[in-house]
Amino acid sequence: MSCNHDHSIEELTQLARKALTAAGEQWTSMREAVFVELAQIDRPASAYVVADNLSKSRGKRVAPNSIYRILDLFVTHGLALRVESANAYLASTHPGDNHDCIFLVCNECGDASHIDDEKVGGAMRELAAGQDFKAERPVLEIRGLCRDCA
Repeated sequence: MSCNHDHSIEELTQLARKALTAAGEQWTSMREAVFVELAQIDRPASAYVVADNLSKSRGKRVAPNSIYRILDLFVTHGLALRVESANAYLASTHPGDNHDCIFLVCNECGDASHIDDEKVGGAMRELAAGQDFKAERPVLEIRGLCRDCA
């Protein structure tokens, strides 16, 4: 399944709020603003891009460090996905659902598609377990060219 939004931004935001508060965390106005901004961006975005966009919309500077902390919290609770090789983030289309990440990342345009595949995720976890390693958040990134750039 690719990263196409199954929900509107408003619905995703409500799902994210419910997931975060169910995890015992607070849903603040800044966390909501960061989630909404991330959900509006179609491709992986860095904390700096999110901070710049929020700074423009709020009319005052938002520090990237505070955005990083929020994004890390979102990743921990399944509200955002992190494309490791790009140090960039995507809003989860299923907030609160933690699952293994398989990304197809385009080297040309930077677009990333997220695929859910239990078989591949399970195989990654089994490989780790075979080395006496407990996988906490397996991530697989396949870099290449998307359909439009190929």
